[in-house]
Amino acid sequence: MARNLGPQCRLCRAEHKKLFLKGTRCYSAKCPIAKKAPAPGKSPKDRARKLSDYGLQLREKQKLKRMYGLLEKQFRNLFEYAEKLPGRSGDNLIILLERRLDNIVYRMRFASSRKQARQIVSHGHVFVNGKRVNIPSFKVKLGDVISISPQGQKIISIKESLKEFTKSGVVPWLEVDPDTMTGKVNAIPRRSDITDLADIKDQLVVELYSR
Repeated sequence: MARNLGPQCRLCRAEHKKLFLKGTRCYSAKCPIAKKAPAPGKSPKDRARKLSDYGLQLREKQKLKRMYGLLEKQFRNLFEYAEKLPGRSGDNLIILLERRLDNIVYRMRFASSRKQARQIVSHGHVFVNGKRVNIPSFKVKLGDVISISPQGQKIISIKESLKEFTKSGVVPWLEVDPDTMTGKVNAIPRRSDITDLADIKDQLVVELYSR
């Protein structure tokens, strides 16, 4: 499976926004965004010019794509699927991204980042309704029960990530039992429920792909 193996902090600097690609390390004072580091490139001042309409659309698409760790082909295919569903294409796209198994594992606090969640799923440590699923893009449904395998429950990084559950809990549409490392999808989220993406202008992504 293709992956982006480049420096992760560089992606955040390009978008002038924390994309939380490194989990808890993104909250560190050493984070380039916290230190107000300039955008990557030899001449950051030249790159800070006012963006065209296309540039704004591209940056919004790159921001969303990188947050969920998808490559261009994966993201484009998901958008084309979202267009075929009833309702606003932008809302459908966000909801489809949220329904990915790797994102659900991240939202349930079994991983500190989506990248780590994708690795946990790929290594076969996640069960959906009692069956092992190792496909990060698997779309969960209402009522699905997500659990960590007995072997996965011994992984220190998963135990460490679950400590965040006791601090801030999980999003309202999910339910988690940290003792058994099991969670349930109680609802399919609406666009308005995804508050950490409130500043994402998904309509710009729709406009970009509609050119």
